[in-house]
Amino acid sequence: MTTVSLIWGIVIAVCCGLWLILGMRRRQMGEPPLENGLIPYLGCALQFGANPLEFLRASQKKHGPVFTCRLMGNYVHFLTNPLSYQKVLCHGKYLDWKKFHFTTSAKVFGHRSIDPSDGNTTENINKTFIKTLQGDALNSLTEAMLENLQLVMRHPLGAQSKTPAWGTEGMYSFCYRVMFEAGYLTLFGKDLTGQDAQKALILNKLDHFKQFDKIFPALVAGLPIHVFKTAHHAREKLAEGLRHENLGKRDHISELVRFLNDMLSTLDDVEKAKTHLAVLWASQANTIPATFWSLFQTIRSPEALRAATEEVNKTLENAGQKISLEGSPICLNQMQLNDMPVLDSIIKESLRLASASLNIRTAKEDFTLHLQDGSYNIRKDDIIALYPQLMHLDPEIYPDPLTFKYDRYLDENGKTKTAFYSNGIKLKYYYMPFGSGATICPGRLFAVQEIKQFLILMLSYFELELVESRVKCPPLDQSRAGLGVLPPLNDIEFKYKFKHL
Repeated sequence: MTTVSLIWGIVIAVCCGLWLILGMRRRQMGEPPLENGLIPYLGCALQFGANPLEFLRASQKKHGPVFTCRLMGNYVHFLTNPLSYQKVLCHGKYLDWKKFHFTTSAKVFGHRSIDPSDGNTTENINKTFIKTLQGDALNSLTEAMLENLQLVMRHPLGAQSKTPAWGTEGMYSFCYRVMFEAGYLTLFGKDLTGQDAQKALILNKLDHFKQFDKIFPALVAGLPIHVFKTAHHAREKLAEGLRHENLGKRDHISELVRFLNDMLSTLDDVEKAKTHLAVLWASQANTIPATFWSLFQTIRSPEALRAATEEVNKTLENAGQKISLEGSPICLNQMQLNDMPVLDSIIKESLRLASASLNIRTAKEDFTLHLQDGSYNIRKDDIIALYPQLMHLDPEIYPDPLTFKYDRYLDENGKTKTAFYSNGIKLKYYYMPFGSGATICPGRLFAVQEIKQFLILMLSYFELELVESRVKCPPLDQSRAGLGVLPPLNDIEFKYKFKHL
């Protein structure tokens, strides 16, 4: 037995030695500095996954603003100078943003490719997202979301006494529950069987969504979903509820879902349902933690709470809206929502502190990337990556970057501030939680309006307090780094009750 173990040990050592000699990529003339890592295939993935921000900062200090890392079998060129971001977008003809995103979606959600070049769609799916998430379609979505948020928040009123009692709940759990239910109703319509049955059904879907979302980073990293039996079951149950026969029992389905159903003409009903699941995930996974951080930072800062409340009250007064628990719900149009710079600044600042997105593009061919810091040769199929959290937490661009400042995105006149500088040069890209260029999230406008509506209603209808008044800001859950807005590692208890209106 000892001899066999020794032989296997020698074999493994020889294989690793051969990989180090033959399998590692060699840096060629004109290419960025290269970090292969010591583990075959994984490369630097473990160090990156443990704390991407610190890993990239250390690599930047060692190699300069552009460097290459091997991650999970891919060679990724990280660009860390925000002055170079615009240059990347000018190389669009050499870079493909679809390959990674469409492949990942098909792998994670279990549908066939929705890349238009594969022939499974009748038109460019990204144009469909823009058509149904912006413009007139955005007006309809935001109106429906505001109505549904109030439906969810005001539902328990029948059981309320004349003296409202305080409710205590984890703030993240509260935001998760409210935003998921209202968002689900907005996208996929209302169940015709009645509100109580509908709420029970959606809470069941919420449990399935949490189980599936928990292992989402592992799926993106390449692990097969069948390894996670509970999550696989949850995904299939969620998709089942989004099949045509089940959606047919719902009223007021969004234009986005109806368009997708029509354009994915070559997919069967099961696969269409899984593309709807992708839409559900995209609409919830980042919006929910963003809503939490926006509410938490607002309540935690007396100055932010005061300024936000004043702006909300002024907006409602100017719109002729009266806050009432028993009367008509609040109704604000797109123009009124857009004219709220304080809430905009609070949301931006919350996302600046909590977002950790990874903007990815794949090289279609060998080419030379010309940047602010020099020119670099890039090989076909290599990945160009921007990690905006480096910029969001850069003290030169954002002084005292770890501190929440509700008015950071307001100028001296109380209007939206757009002038931010690096090396004395005004940045075109200084705030990127939603991506950039062709990869920018098409639903970003709706997401911001959802969060804003949530804050308006919370400040209008409820008295709000933190259970622990001097509670520390919870750390970010780094396991989701690269996927967007990071949730809190632990929940925060808060109290809320209906105001005497």
